[in-house]
Amino acid sequence: MSTVCVHGLGYIGLPTATMLANYDHDVFGYDTDAGVRSNLRDGNVHFEEPGLRAFVTQALESGQLEIADEVVPAKYHVICVPTPFDEESKTAELEYVQSAGRAVADHLRRGDTVILESTVPPGTTDGVLGPILEESTLSAGDDFSLVHCPETVLPGNIITELRENNRIIGGVNAVSAESAVRLYESFVDGEIRTTTDTTVAEFVKLIQNTFRDVNIALANEIAMLAADYDIDARGAIDLANSHPRVDILQPGPGVGGHCLPIDPWFLGDGSERLDLISTARRINDGMPGYIIELLREELGDLDGRTIAILGVAYKGNVGDTRMSPGLALANQLQRVDVAQPTAADGGTGTIDGPSVRIHDPHVIDSTLNLSDLETATTGADAVVIATDHDEFESLDPGTLSEWMAGDVVIDAKGVLSPSVWKRSGFTVRRI
Repeated sequence: MSTVCVHGLGYIGLPTATMLANYDHDVFGYDTDAGVRSNLRDGNVHFEEPGLRAFVTQALESGQLEIADEVVPAKYHVICVPTPFDEESKTAELEYVQSAGRAVADHLRRGDTVILESTVPPGTTDGVLGPILEESTLSAGDDFSLVHCPETVLPGNIITELRENNRIIGGVNAVSAESAVRLYESFVDGEIRTTTDTTVAEFVKLIQNTFRDVNIALANEIAMLAADYDIDARGAIDLANSHPRVDILQPGPGVGGHCLPIDPWFLGDGSERLDLISTARRINDGMPGYIIELLREELGDLDGRTIAILGVAYKGNVGDTRMSPGLALANQLQRVDVAQPTAADGGTGTIDGPSVRIHDPHVIDSTLNLSDLETATTGADAVVIATDHDEFESLDPGTLSEWMAGDVVIDAKGVLSPSVWKRSGFTVRRI
């Protein structure tokens, strides 16, 4: 077993550090946020993930995991820091990767291995991180191993996927790749594949998520086309997928999380050839606007209307709101163009547009004005289901009929039975 210093204790770094510790490595977990470090020492995990709190407690109590207040020397340095996205320029912000690289360089020794797990544009490991590490006077590939091994886990199932998912390891040379394999094979049950090109490993992670984003964009465009022909898109997609060579994903309110809305743009960081991919991004980002169109078709002018959005997590049964389509919809509804009363109309005031309420049984966020289900839907003219939480599948139309003022339901995730809700007097529009 080895000594490992994990840089960044967020959604990927903390589970990774904990996994390594529970497989008998001596792990030092470091995060630049002192509050995160303090909470973790007390066993308090700062985000929701099934089973993680107990997993962290086990690692801390065994002594295999130590929350460190500074970067320490280690045989392996695993970098799991954020790579924020600049919405205006559509480019990655790499300051956290650069900062972590400088911290590692101060402690780098001959024979060590540095692994970048953060999702980055192609060429970052060699072109950005490598030169920073070589400021230590050591040479990547000769004096120390340098590797990119992208994470591929899904929130809500991270611990299982860390063990079971296949991994791709890209080293600057064969020695680097082999060194990383020795670490990952200690806990990974899935297949480990290697390449002696870190850029290939970076590229593969990005195209995996881009495939899903483009496929969802196709499903969303199919859904909008199907509505024009009065066809149920999900039923049509199900029939289409009965063909052995067709696998269309499901439509919805857009895509969220830190991967699908962002990774496709990273592919274009060093190229001007994004075309289909950028169109897919536009379609998926445009789905909240399409939902607003559906609301207008059913309600007419949205001035003074009350809209309840159920689900602001970006995926079902988790509390993660990063790049959430539900929140994007709430923000866009609050900015819709509304008819302003004029003196000629006899108007005396300003109409602020629709009132938006949000409810999510999995999200805990004091910065959001979350309501319980009854509060969110009482007096609402329409309900939009934007996340496929299990709780929403069992919503009772009779109860909502009593609470709501209107009868419009936009089911953007296909979790309801349209026939059941229609029999209860609702107008149901399903994406």
